[in-house]
Amino acid sequence: MRHEPIYLTKEGRIKLERELKKLKFEERPKIVAEIKRTREMGDLSENAEYHAAKEFQVHLERKIGELQEKISRVQTVEADQIPTDKAYLFAKVKVKDLDDGEEIVYTLSPPEESDVDNDIISIKSPIGAGLLGKAVGDIAEIEIPVGVLRYKILSISRD
Repeated sequence: MRHEPIYLTKEGRIKLERELKKLKFEERPKIVAEIKRTREMGDLSENAEYHAAKEFQVHLERKIGELQEKISRVQTVEADQIPTDKAYLFAKVKVKDLDDGEEIVYTLSPPEESDVDNDIISIKSPIGAGLLGKAVGDIAEIEIPVGVLRYKILSISRD
């Protein structure tokens, strides 16, 4: 089964690699020590702490595996290499809400680098997907759970 590449900035890749390193070299040794400590408490069939630690270990190993797989698919992209004529990955897109006149600037990002609190939205989100590929002057009609957003694209930049 072939997986799609994951496009990240250099910083995004480093963040994933740091998280993996922390899980492998800080969290994994802690849980191994916890399992050893709880195993020494005696009867494992009634040792809730031991079973909780083993369950956490399974979760941790799954997360490590997922991160390793994700990192193997990362392709690093420099934002300045992407055309600025349309709203593509890493673009800052200034839009005007045609219903209330509010102007908003969204930065389009891969899901792994999104931060909705700072208007950095995933291209997989409804708004991100709706803006993707649009040019200045285009109208984006985006279906969201509570209705339809209508945005006019005012500008696209990469700064």
